[in-house]
Amino acid sequence: MIGLNQPALLPSALLSSPDEREAVQKKTFTKWVNSHLGRVTCRIGDLYTDLRDGRMLIRLLEVLSGEQLPKPTKGRMRIHCLENVDKALQFLKEQKVHLENMGSHDIVDGNHRLTLGLIWTIILRFQIQDISVETEDNKEKKSAKEALLLWCQMKTICKMMSYGLAFNAIVHKHRPDVIEFDTLKRSNAHYNLQNAFNTAENKLGLTKLLDPEDVNVDQPDEKSIITYVATYYHYFSKMKALAVEGKRVGKADQLVGNYESLASELLQWIEQTILTLNDRQLANSLNGVQNQLQAFNTYRTVEKPPKFTEKGNLEVLLFTIQSKMRANNQKVYIPREGKLISDINKAWERLEKAEHERELALRNELIRQEKLEMLAARFDRKAAMRETWLSENQRLVSQDNFGVDLGAVEAATRKHEAIETDIGAYGERVAAVEAVARELEAENYHDVRRVLARRDNVLRLWEYLKELLAARRERLHAHRDLQRLLEEMRYIMDWMGDMKGRLQSQDSGKHLHDVEDLLQTHNLVEADISAQAERVRGVQRAAQRFTSDQQVYKPCEPALVGEKVSLLGRAYEELGQLAGERRERLEASRRLWQFLWEMGEEAAWIREQEQILSGGDCGRDLTSALHLLSKHEAFRDEMAARYGPLGHSIAAGQTLVEEGHFGAPECTERIRDVRAQWAHLEETSQLREVQLKEAVALHQFQTDANDMEAWILETLRQVSSQEVGHDEFSTQTLARKQREVEEEIQSHRTLIDSLHEQALGLPPVHANSLTGCCCLSRYEELESLSASRRQALEGALALYRMYSEAGACQLWVGEKEQWLDGIMIPTKLEDLEVVQQRFETLEPEMNNLGTRISDVNQVAQQLLGSDNRSKEQIHQTQDQLNNRWKEFQRLADQRKHALESALNIQNYHLECNEIQSWMREKTKVIESTESLGNDLAGVMALQRKLTGMERDLEAIQVRQGQRLWRNEAEKLAEEHPDQADEIHAHLGGIQEVWEELNATMKRREESLGEASKLQGFLRDLDDFQSWLSRTQTAVASEDIPTSLPEAEHLLTQHESIKNEWDNYKEDYEKMRAVGDEVTQGQTDAQYMFLAQRLQALDTGWQDLRRMWENRHSLLAQAFDFQTFLRDVKQAEGFLNSQEYVLSHTEMPSSLQGAEEAIKKHEDFLTTMEASEEKITGVVEAGRRLVNDLNANSDKIQEKADSIQERHQKNREAANELLSKLKDNRELQHFLQDGQELTLWINEKMLTAQDMSYDEARNLHSKWQKHQAFMAELASNKDWLDKIDKEGQVLVTEKPELQPVVQQTLEGLQSQWEELESTTRAKAQCLFDANRAELFTQSCSALDVWLKNLSGQLQSDDFGKDLTSVNILLKKHQMLEHQMEVREKEVQSLQSQALALSQDDAGVAVVEVDGQQRRVTDSFSQLQDPLNQRRQQLLASKEAHQFNRDLEDEILWVKERMPLATSTDHGKDLPSVQLLIKKNQTLQKEIQGHQPRIDDIQTHHRGMSPGKEEVDGEWQSALEQRLVELRDSWAQLIAETDERHARLVEANRAQQFYTDAAEAEAWMGEQELHMMSEDKAKDEQSALVMVKKHQTLEQALEDYAQTIHQLANSSRTMMTSEHPESERINLRQAQVDKLYAGLKDLAEERRGRLQERLRLTQLKREVDDLEQWIAEREVVAGSHELGQDYEHVTMLRDKFREFARDTSTIGQERVDAVNGQADDLIESGHPENASVAEWKDGLNEAWADLLELIDTRTQMLSASYELHRFHQDAREAMGRVREKKEALPSDLGRDLNTVQHLHRQHNAYEHDIQALSGQVNQVQDDAARLQKAYAGEKAEEIHRSERSVTEAWEGLLGAGQARRHLLLDTVEKFRFFNMVRDLMLWMDGVNLQIDAHDSPRSDLIISLLFVIVVLQCWFY
Repeated sequence: MIGLNQPALLPSALLSSPDEREAVQKKTFTKWVNSHLGRVTCRIGDLYTDLRDGRMLIRLLEVLSGEQLPKPTKGRMRIHCLENVDKALQFLKEQKVHLENMGSHDIVDGNHRLTLGLIWTIILRFQIQDISVETEDNKEKKSAKEALLLWCQMKTICKMMSYGLAFNAIVHKHRPDVIEFDTLKRSNAHYNLQNAFNTAENKLGLTKLLDPEDVNVDQPDEKSIITYVATYYHYFSKMKALAVEGKRVGKADQLVGNYESLASELLQWIEQTILTLNDRQLANSLNGVQNQLQAFNTYRTVEKPPKFTEKGNLEVLLFTIQSKMRANNQKVYIPREGKLISDINKAWERLEKAEHERELALRNELIRQEKLEMLAARFDRKAAMRETWLSENQRLVSQDNFGVDLGAVEAATRKHEAIETDIGAYGERVAAVEAVARELEAENYHDVRRVLARRDNVLRLWEYLKELLAARRERLHAHRDLQRLLEEMRYIMDWMGDMKGRLQSQDSGKHLHDVEDLLQTHNLVEADISAQAERVRGVQRAAQRFTSDQQVYKPCEPALVGEKVSLLGRAYEELGQLAGERRERLEASRRLWQFLWEMGEEAAWIREQEQILSGGDCGRDLTSALHLLSKHEAFRDEMAARYGPLGHSIAAGQTLVEEGHFGAPECTERIRDVRAQWAHLEETSQLREVQLKEAVALHQFQTDANDMEAWILETLRQVSSQEVGHDEFSTQTLARKQREVEEEIQSHRTLIDSLHEQALGLPPVHANSLTGCCCLSRYEELESLSASRRQALEGALALYRMYSEAGACQLWVGEKEQWLDGIMIPTKLEDLEVVQQRFETLEPEMNNLGTRISDVNQVAQQLLGSDNRSKEQIHQTQDQLNNRWKEFQRLADQRKHALESALNIQNYHLECNEIQSWMREKTKVIESTESLGNDLAGVMALQRKLTGMERDLEAIQVRQGQRLWRNEAEKLAEEHPDQADEIHAHLGGIQEVWEELNATMKRREESLGEASKLQGFLRDLDDFQSWLSRTQTAVASEDIPTSLPEAEHLLTQHESIKNEWDNYKEDYEKMRAVGDEVTQGQTDAQYMFLAQRLQALDTGWQDLRRMWENRHSLLAQAFDFQTFLRDVKQAEGFLNSQEYVLSHTEMPSSLQGAEEAIKKHEDFLTTMEASEEKITGVVEAGRRLVNDLNANSDKIQEKADSIQERHQKNREAANELLSKLKDNRELQHFLQDGQELTLWINEKMLTAQDMSYDEARNLHSKWQKHQAFMAELASNKDWLDKIDKEGQVLVTEKPELQPVVQQTLEGLQSQWEELESTTRAKAQCLFDANRAELFTQSCSALDVWLKNLSGQLQSDDFGKDLTSVNILLKKHQMLEHQMEVREKEVQSLQSQALALSQDDAGVAVVEVDGQQRRVTDSFSQLQDPLNQRRQQLLASKEAHQFNRDLEDEILWVKERMPLATSTDHGKDLPSVQLLIKKNQTLQKEIQGHQPRIDDIQTHHRGMSPGKEEVDGEWQSALEQRLVELRDSWAQLIAETDERHARLVEANRAQQFYTDAAEAEAWMGEQELHMMSEDKAKDEQSALVMVKKHQTLEQALEDYAQTIHQLANSSRTMMTSEHPESERINLRQAQVDKLYAGLKDLAEERRGRLQERLRLTQLKREVDDLEQWIAEREVVAGSHELGQDYEHVTMLRDKFREFARDTSTIGQERVDAVNGQADDLIESGHPENASVAEWKDGLNEAWADLLELIDTRTQMLSASYELHRFHQDAREAMGRVREKKEALPSDLGRDLNTVQHLHRQHNAYEHDIQALSGQVNQVQDDAARLQKAYAGEKAEEIHRSERSVTEAWEGLLGAGQARRHLLLDTVEKFRFFNMVRDLMLWMDGVNLQIDAHDSPRSDLIISLLFVIVVLQCWFY
C-alpha cells in the first residue's frame, strides 16, 4: 500500500501509538461504511464482527461499484462465511485490487489489522483511485493521493491545517455562503474543526467521519484524514459536474419528469391495491363472501389490464430517454432508487402475489361459510328434536301415582330409576347440540345469536327436566321411607306383644340349675329388648321427618304418624318395666338356691376331711412321711382356699336373713352348723401337722447321717494315700483326681452344717439316734488330709515340670553351642551374608529360650521356698542351666559382633570401588561432550547426557554433603586398626575423583552457556521421554504379586500410573504442538531426526496405553488369584482345625461326658456347616477363575480340587465320629443304668442286712416296712430285666461292646440274687424273732381299720347332684383298694396264726385263733355292705347323669333354634355361601346329634328304678322334659330344611349378581384400557400396543360366551319367578349395554392405534433418514482438500461417486418419506402439525446436505485447479531447468566451430519457444487463480508463477546472452581472420618496400588506409 509522505498536507502527521491509531481508524471506517450502506437501509455496529459473515461486505461493494455481486450463501456456518468473504475478495481481485497477505479466514476470524486494511484498500480503490487533478500549468496530471494532495493545495492554504482552518478553507472555497472564514482564529483549533465538521454535516450532507479530538492531536491518523478529505473532494467535484452538465440536459428533463410522475402514480396505485388486497376483513356471511369474490373478479378483468399497459409504456419511455441522452453524449439517466423498472417489476410481482393470496383467502372463506351454513342447519334440526323430547318427558315426570303400600312404592321407584337412566343417557345428545353451538360460536357464525338463544332454550328445558326428575325422586323416596317406617312399626308392635306374655310368667325355679336356666333365658330376652330399643329410637327419629312442620312435602297426615309413634313408645316402656320385675324375682330365687348349694358342698367336704385326719399314721420311712406331709400341706392350702368362698357364702346367707328373704330360717340353721364343723376341722388339722413334721425331721436326719458317714469313709480311704506319681504324666492324673475329690468335699460342707442343725432341732425323745457330731469330726479330719495330699501332688508336679523344661533347654543350648563353635568367619561377602542370615534366624529362637529359662527359675524358686525334699537337686539343676545359658549368650554375642565387623569392612570396600568407578565413568562422559553442541544433533545429545548426569550427581552430592563416607570410614578404622590405612586410602580416592568430576562438570556448563529455546524444548522432551520410558518400564514390569497386599499395592500403583498418565496428557499435547512448530518446514537432517523422535514419542504414548491395559488385565487376574489364595488359606485353616478336632476327639467314659461330647460334636458340625458355605464359595470362585482363563488356572484348579476333597473327607469323618459318639452314649447310658442299679442294690443291701429287730416295741411297723421293702424289690425287678434287655439289644446291634456289657450284666445279676436272698433271710428272721407280738399288733391294727370302714359304709349320703356322687364314688374306690390290700394282710395273719399254732400250744394258741377268726369274720362281714353301697352310688350317678344329659340336649336344641329360624339370607355371595355352610354344618350337627337324642330316650325306657324315680312329681317333670325335647328336635329339623331351600334361592341370585359385577368390573377394566390415552413412543411400542389390543379384542370376543351364560341364568330365574326377578332383569340389561359400548370403544381404539403405528413408522423412517443425512453431512462437511495433485484427484473422484450415490438414494428415500407424510396429512391424522414439522425438518436437512455437497464439490474443484496449477508449474519449472542445464558453455576454437555452435543455438532457441505455451498457460492459470484466492494461497500461487516466470526469463536471458556471445565470437574470429589476411598483405607490402628504395606514394596511402581501418575495427 502507498503511504502519504507529503508534509504540506499534514505537517505533524507522525506515526501515533498503534492502539490509538486503530481506534480512530475503526471509528472512521465504520462511519464511512454506514454512510454508503445507508443507501440500501443497512447498517453495521461493529466493524470487526459484522463483516465476518461477508453479507455486509458484499452489499458495500455492490453499493460502491454499482455492480451485482454473486448472491450471498445462506447459512451461518463458518464455511458459508468463508465462501461469502471469498466472493467479495474475488470481486476486488477482478477490480485489479492488490490484497497482500489477506485471506477470507482473516476476515471471518475478525483480525483487526487485516479488517482495517481491507476497508482502507476499498477506500483507496473506490474513493481515492479515481481522483485525477491537473497541475496549474497543465503540464502534469496527478492521480490518487497525489491528486488529492494537489487539490487541497490548490483549494486551501496548507499551513492552515495545523490550526484547524484547512477544512474550513475547503468548504469556504466552494461554498463561501456557509462559512465566514475571516472570523476564524488560529488559536482556537478545536472550535475551527468543530465548525467545519458540523457545517459539512448539516449544510452539505457529508457524514461526520471524524471528531475534533481525532484531528487536534500531535499525531493524527493519516488514513482517517485522507478518507474524510476524499468525501469533500467527491462532493465538490460532483457539484461542479452537475453545474456543467445542467446546461446540456434541458430537453431530456421534461421526459424525465414525465417518467418520474408516471412511475410514481403507478407505484402508488400498486401499493394502494396491495393494501386493499391484503385486507382480510372478509364478510362474515355466505352472500357477503360471494359478493367480495365477484368484486375481485371485476378487478382482475376491468381495473388491472390498463395498469399493465401503463407499465409497458413506462419501459418504452425510459428507453427513449436513455437513447436520447446517449445521442447527446450525456450521462445516461438512471431513475433513482425506488423508481427503476426493476423496482416497478418487483412491486408488480408483489401485486401478483397479493392478488393470488386474496383469491385463496376468498375461496377458503367461501368454503368455511358453506360449512357453517350446513352446521347451522344440522343444529336447527337437532335442537327441534331435543325440544320436543324434553317437553314430553317433562309431562311424564310431573305425575305422582306412587301407590299406597310398600310394594307399590318400590315398583314405582324401580320405574323411576329406569326413567332416570333413559334421561341420563339422553344427556349426551343434549351435549352434542351444545357442542355444535360452541363450534358455530367459535367459528363466528353470522347468525350465532339465534343459535345461542336456541341452545340456551334447549339447555333450559334440559335443566328444568332434571329438576323435575330430582323433585319426583325426592317425593318418591319420601313415600317409600314412610311405608318402610309403618312396616317397621307393625313388626315391632307384634314382637313386643309376644315378649309381654313371656315376661308375665310366675315360674321362679325349683333348684339352682333351673333358676340359672331361667335367668339365662331372661338375659336373652333383655338383650332382645335392648336391641329393639335402637330400632324404636330409629323409628321415632325417622317419624320426625313426617311430623315436622318444616317438611314441605307430606306423603300422609302428620297426626296419624305421631299417634302410631307414641303408641309404640308406651308399649316399649311397659315392656321394659315387666323385664325389670321379672329379673328381680329370678335373682332373689337364684341367691337362695346358690346359698343352700354352697353350704351343702362345704358341709360334705368338712365331714370327709375329718374322717381323713382322724387316722394316726405318720409314715414308716422318710418317703412315706414326706408324702403324708405334702398331702397335709395340700389339704391346708385347700382349707385356706375354701375359707374365703365359705366366708362369702355365709355373708350372702346373712344378707338374705337381714333382707327378710322367704328362706331366712333355713339359712340361719345352715350357717350355724357349718361354722361349728369348720372350727373342729381346724383343730384336728393343726394337731396332725405337728405330728407329721416331727416324723419327717427324724427320718430325714437318719437318712442324711447314714449317707454322709458312708461318703466320709470312702473319701478318707482316697485322701489317705501316699502315692504322688513317678513322672509328670502320672502326677497330673493324680492331681486331677485330687481336685475332683476336693470339689466334692467342698460341696459336702453345706450338707454337714445342715445335718448338725437338724440334730440340734430334733425333739429330746430322739436324742439316742444323734450321729451328727461324729460326722462333723470325721469331715474336719477329711479336709486336713485332703489339703496335705494336694500340696504334695503340686510340689511333685512342679518338680517334674522343672526337670523336663531344664533338660529341653540344655539340649537346645548344647546343639547351638556346637554350631557356634564350628562357625568360621569367612572373607568373602557372599559367605558373610549366608552366615548373617543364619544368625538372624537364631535371635528369635534365643528370645523364646530366654523366656522358658525365666519360667524354670521362677518354678525353682517356688520349690526352694517350700519344704521340698529335693532342694539340693533343684539347686544343682537351676545353677547348671543358668550357667550354660550365660555362656551361650556370651559366645553368640562374640560371633555376631565378629560377623558384623567383617560385613561392614567388605561392604565399605565394595561401595568405595563402585563409587570411584562410577565417577570416573561420568567424568569421561562429560569430557566426551566437548565436541557436541555445535548443531541440533549435538544439542540434543548433550542435553540428554547432561540432564541424566545432573540427576545422578544429586544423589552423590547428598552423601558427600552429609559426610556419610567419612564418618563411616572413621568408625571402621577405630574398630579395625590393622586396616585403617586401607580404609583412609579408599576415602581419599573417592574425594579426589569427586573433585575431578565436579571440575569437569563446571567447565562444561561454563562452555555451554545459557540454553536456547530449542535446548529447553529438548530438555523437556528428554524429561518427558524419560518419564515415558520409566512409565513404560513400570508398566512393562513382569512382577507377579505373591500376596494379596502386594497385589492390591501393585494394582493401586498401576492405577496411579493411569492418573499420572492423565496428568501428563496436557504436557504431551503442548510438547507435540511445540515440536510441530519447531520442525515445521525444516529439511535439515537433525530436524528430521527430531521429527522422528516426536513420531516415536507418539508411538510410545499410544504403546503406553496399550501396555497399561494389558498390564491392568494381568494385575487384575493376579489380584483375583491372590484373593483366591487368601480364601484358600482361610478354608485350609478351617479344614486343618476340623481335621485336628476329628483326630483328637476321645471317647468319654461317662454318660454326661458322652452327651457333652455329642453336643460338642453337633456344635462342631454346625460350625462345619457354617464354614461349608465359605469353602463352597472358594471352590466356586476357583472354578469361575478357571472358566475366565486365569493365568494360574492350573494352580487354582489344583487348590480347588484339594479343598473340595479334604472337605468331603472331613464330612465323612465327622459323620463317622458322630456315629461312634452316639454308640458310646448308648454304652455309657447302659453303664450308668447299671451303676445306678448297683448303687441302689448296695443301698438296699444295707437295709436288708439291718438286724435291729430284737425289741418288740415297734415290731409290727418293722414287719410292715420289710413287707413294703420286699414289695419294692419285686417292683424293681423290672428295672433289672429292662437293663438286661437293653444290654442284649446293645450286644446284638454292636458286637464290639459285648465284653463290657456282658461283664456289667453278670455283676448286676449276682448282686440282685444276693439282695433277694438276704431279704428273704431277713424276713424269715424278723418273723421268727417275735411272731406272737407281731401277730397281735397286726390284728389290733386291722380291727381299728375295719371299725372305721364300717362307720363309713353306714352313711346314707348318696349325693345330691352329679358332682357329689362322683366324689363319693372316688372315695368308695379308694376303700375297695384298701380292702384288697387288707385282704392280703388277713391272709398273712392266717399263715402266721397257723405257724404260731404249730410252734406253741395252750392258751396262747386259743387266743391267736380267736383273734384271727374275729378279724376274718369282721373283714368278711364288710364285703356285702361295700358292694351294696357301690350299687347304690352307681344308681344315684345314673339318675343324676340322665337328668344332666336331658337338660344339656334341651339347651343344645334351644341354642341352635335361632340359627335355624333366622331370616338373614345374606347381602352378597360370600355371606350367602357362609350362611349355607353354617346351615349345612347345623344339619350335619343335627344328623350327628340324632343318635344322642335316641340314646336318651332309649336310656329313659331302660333305666332301672331307683330312689329318685319313686318320686312321682320328679317322674312327671322328667316326662314333660322328654316331650319338650322331642317337639323342639322335630321343629329344629323342619326349620333347617326350610332355611336351606331359602338360602339356595338367595345363593342363585347372589351368584348372578356376583357374576354380573365381575363382568361389569372386567368390562370396566377393559373400558379403561380402551379409553387409555397412552401413546406409543416408538414403532416397537406401537406394535406391542396393537398386538395387545388385538389380544384384548379376542378376549372381548371370548367374553361374549360369559355374557350369554349370564343372560341364560337371568332368564332361568325369571322363568322360575324368583323374588328378585325385576332387579335381575335390570342388571342383565345394564351388562348387555356395557358390553355393546365396550365393543364400540374397542373399534375406536383399534383405529387410533393403527394411526399411531403409522405415525411411529413415519417417525422411525424420518429419524433413520436424518441419521443417514447426518452421517453424509460429516463426509460432505469435511475440510480435507488434498495434500497434492494425486490426492485431490482421488478425493474429487470419490466425492463425485459419493455425491451421485447420495443424490440417487437420498432422493428416493426423501420422496418416500414425503409420500408417507402427505398420506398422513391428507387422511386427517391428529398429529398433522408434527408430521408437517418432521417433513419440513427433513427436507431442510436434505437441502442442507445437497448444499454441502455442492459446496464440497466446488471446493474440491477449486483445490483440484490449484494443485493442477502447482503441478503444471513444477513441470514447467522442471523443463525450464532442464533446458537451462542443457545450454552449453563452449564458444568454439575457430570461426567454423563458432558458426556451428551458433546454428545449434538457433535450433535450441527454436526448441525453447515450444515451452512458451506451457509457461503462458501457467501464467494464465496463475492470473485466474489469483482472482479466486487471497492471503497465503494467493502468495503461494504468486510465488509459483513468479518462480516459473523468473526461470523462464532467466532461460530466455541465458539464451539471449549465449546468442550475443556467439555472435561476438564470430565477429572476433572474423576480425582475427581479417587481421591475419592483412598481416599477410602487409608482409607482402614490406617485401615490396624492401625491394624498392623509395616508397611510392600509392603504397603509403594504402598502408595508412589499412591502419585506419584496423583501428576503427578494433575500437
